Amino acid sequence: MKDLSAEKSLASIEIANRLFFRLFQATNTLHTKGTQALEQFGVTTQQWSVMGALSRPQAADGMSVNDLSRFLLVSRQNLTGVLTRLERHGIIEKHTGAEDRRSRNIRLTKTGEKLWVALQDPIHGFYGKALKGFSFDDQLSFIHYIRLLQRNMSKL
Repeated sequence: MKDLSAEKSLASIEIANRLFFRLFQATNTLHTKGTQALEQFGVTTQQWSVMGALSRPQAADGMSVNDLSRFLLVSRQNLTGVLTRLERHGIIEKHTGAEDRRSRNIRLTKTGEKLWVALQDPIHGFYGKALKGFSFDDQLSFIHYIRLLQRNMSKL
């Protein structure tokens, strides 16, 4: 007689393996295809995510590198190179913090704001193609499950 709990356990491990491998593949595809979608603007997905974070109303006065790093869930080391390139191209600027004159915040420049507006149609087009076949409810569920997975992993 087969041990059903052992079979179920092996099946669970196999499903988890497939899930994480598919997540890994999807992340790599996002970087490749997302960057291709914005190729005419010379913007990578990493730069796109920084500009998106800085374009939010909550970031109107800019964000510290630490806050930006925490928000995007990337290391300061990985963020530094992206910020250097964006600053070199006049997309972002560093300025003194309003509350703490010793702190330096990052914000979009006027050029960066204009670029962000120009990126909206290609980004939305990318979203539409990438989410083809997903209903509105599917998308909400996906957000829920990805957020739950991220929260669980952050506790490890």
